[in-house]
Amino acid sequence: MSKFNLDTRCVQSGYTPSNGEPRQIPIIQSTTFKYDTSADMGKLFDLEASGYFYSRLQNPTNDYVAAKITDLEGGTAGMLTSSGQAANFMALFNICEAGSHIVSSASIYGGTFNLIAVTMKKMGIDATFVSPDCTEEELDAAFRDNTCAVFGETIANPALTVLDIEKFANAAHRHGVPLIVDNTFPTPVLCRPIEWGADIVTHSTTKYMDGHGAAVGGAIIDSGSFDWNANAGKFPGLTTPDESYHGIVYTEKFGLEGAFITKCTSQLMRDLGCIQSPQSAYILNLGLESLHIRMQRHSANGLSVAQFLKGHNKVKAVSYPGLSGDPYNRLAKKYLPDGCCGVVSFEMEGGRSGAEEFLGKLKLAAIETHVADARTCCLNPATSTHRQMTDEQLDAAGIPAGLVRISCGLESAGDLIADISQALG
Repeated sequence: MSKFNLDTRCVQSGYTPSNGEPRQIPIIQSTTFKYDTSADMGKLFDLEASGYFYSRLQNPTNDYVAAKITDLEGGTAGMLTSSGQAANFMALFNICEAGSHIVSSASIYGGTFNLIAVTMKKMGIDATFVSPDCTEEELDAAFRDNTCAVFGETIANPALTVLDIEKFANAAHRHGVPLIVDNTFPTPVLCRPIEWGADIVTHSTTKYMDGHGAAVGGAIIDSGSFDWNANAGKFPGLTTPDESYHGIVYTEKFGLEGAFITKCTSQLMRDLGCIQSPQSAYILNLGLESLHIRMQRHSANGLSVAQFLKGHNKVKAVSYPGLSGDPYNRLAKKYLPDGCCGVVSFEMEGGRSGAEEFLGKLKLAAIETHVADARTCCLNPATSTHRQMTDEQLDAAGIPAGLVRISCGLESAGDLIADISQALG
């Protein structure tokens, strides 16, 4: 489907029914799959044949939807996971192990920061966090001999910094490692990081891709362009024999286009079981079919709300990369020319108490931990999603205590602004 426009691929990519088959993606709600002989099943366990034997690893419904997202991102292989957090962990852990090191932008979602800085550290994986605005020299200085990956978010949640993808990709490639980019907020409709040098793309499909707060999920997409063999010593899991599969070397057997996702599926999904349910994958696909239309409205509403907030006397600062004068407007014009999603962050006068007072007066927008939904929702990150971070870490991530994150839904922009206006008083 890659020859068609992105709008068409949102609707039709990933699944093409044959004569007499279901028009909609079928939900294969089965844990297991039948085979006529043990030999047939054995080929699957040996990775000698393609197919399905247990839904903890793979399921046809999931693979149809993963194929659509892979096509939209311009990758060569993809997989679904149980959540966006699982996607980020598995994408990193697929190439990192005890003794490895990660370079990450400091401006990322609080849960992902905690995953990398705390949980993965307990597993023996260190990390260095750098400002997204760092110079090339500062970025180069963060690398070590054992660095295995670079990580960042296209649009950071909730600071709304825009990652200079080319700068981070060039640095990663100078040091022989891949760049992994979480592209949740823009979706491939607004930005395709692979086109700017990213090697792996992740998503929390729970957000805009689903778009209706109906199903939790994640996705990992491989560009198929990173040469794991060029620095084989950094990636032994891909370039040396896997004894749990009779000595298979993934890069030899599946090539650069398939090695990363095949290993992640057959090894990590096998052992960790972070599979997305077929029912959730089906719901996700329904969201994908309208993604190209919804992202236009989300972005338009986000810009309208940001413009209103920018001049209000009770608002200390507004962050929205689509705003003229925003520190990331230049990068937004480069990487996000068609819109910057519907999420707006702004700092209230009065800090946490000012933010809490504002949130308490809203009538249309709901206080939720969710974001990127058809319905407008908001929260104060310092007391919710990022409350595990210290004030110093919050400052480093660009998240002041009085910050409010509002995710503009698909409602009338006029109604949203009226609700915000009355809450500000």
